Amino acid sequence: MKRIAIIGAGNWGTALAATLAHGGHRVTLWAYEPEVVESLRSRHENALFLPGIKLPESIAATGALTEALAGAEIVLTVMPSHVCRALYEQMLPHLGPEMVFVSATKGIDAERLMRMSEVIRSIVGSRFPPRLSVLSGPSFAREVLRRDPTAVVVASDDREAAQIVQREFSSRALRLYTSADVVGVELGGSVKNVIAIAAGVVEGLGLGHNPTAALITRGLAEMTRLACACGARRETLAGLAGMGDLVLTCTGELSRNRTVGVELGKGRKLDDILGSMRMVAEGVKTTQATVALAAQHHVEMPITQQVHRILEGEVSPREAIRELMERSLKEES
Repeated sequence: MKRIAIIGAGNWGTALAATLAHGGHRVTLWAYEPEVVESLRSRHENALFLPGIKLPESIAATGALTEALAGAEIVLTVMPSHVCRALYEQMLPHLGPEMVFVSATKGIDAERLMRMSEVIRSIVGSRFPPRLSVLSGPSFAREVLRRDPTAVVVASDDREAAQIVQREFSSRALRLYTSADVVGVELGGSVKNVIAIAAGVVEGLGLGHNPTAALITRGLAEMTRLACACGARRETLAGLAGMGDLVLTCTGELSRNRTVGVELGKGRKLDDILGSMRMVAEGVKTTQATVALAAQHHVEMPITQQVHRILEGEVSPREAIRELMERSLKEES
């Protein structure tokens, strides 16, 4: 059994904490919000994000990074992408080369257009080369907490590190596959959130199943083009971190990004939608980064471009759909 520090107590961080604690690991869960720390300690419940769900009593909760990281063998980070850099800079003095790092954050650094593993390496690498893996795949936190069968993928340039995570995280309800394609796994997990916003728009507009199926399929093509241009393997995008996560996020009612799209399709303003949400919808910030990354690599991403225009208030959802349908005709690719 391992001593595991989990940095980030949102839905996904909490679900992973519960899963690992059920597996017998010594889990310390760091939360930014004092009320989350208090509810975890006093009621064994994340009252802010997952009210009413009892968690293993063995989970230790803290608001101090030093306490969370003390003696940790595995450091699992599940913070929103826009605070990843700042948190790792705070954590750096307490990190060591013996630790195995796992990033479960799905997003892109909007300022530097870096994947989370690149952000982590740029910081931790100033002291030592980190043993780093990334975790992604179709996984709603509430279903993982119910111990519904779930399959995800852990990718790393360090095969042994990926196998350690695979062995320690896998259980009867959570199955991990390994991969060497870090780029594909990270970009698949990030860009699918953009397509999920578009899928939500289709739902919010009251359109049928035909456009949703087309959107998922052409969205996968966009994701694959970008990922391959960045060095990923095409088959990775056909797997759990690509098609699997895309289908889940575009069709599942638990998807925060799809929910944003649904509300946009119904005519609500973006600021009002985000203001009513407790959890971060990563796709909103990822959209701008994806458009910039696509431009950098000269990759055509028409769905992503229209999502960006909707979020910026340049076009209405219905106008965006019309423009996609009226694009010049071409072969499928």
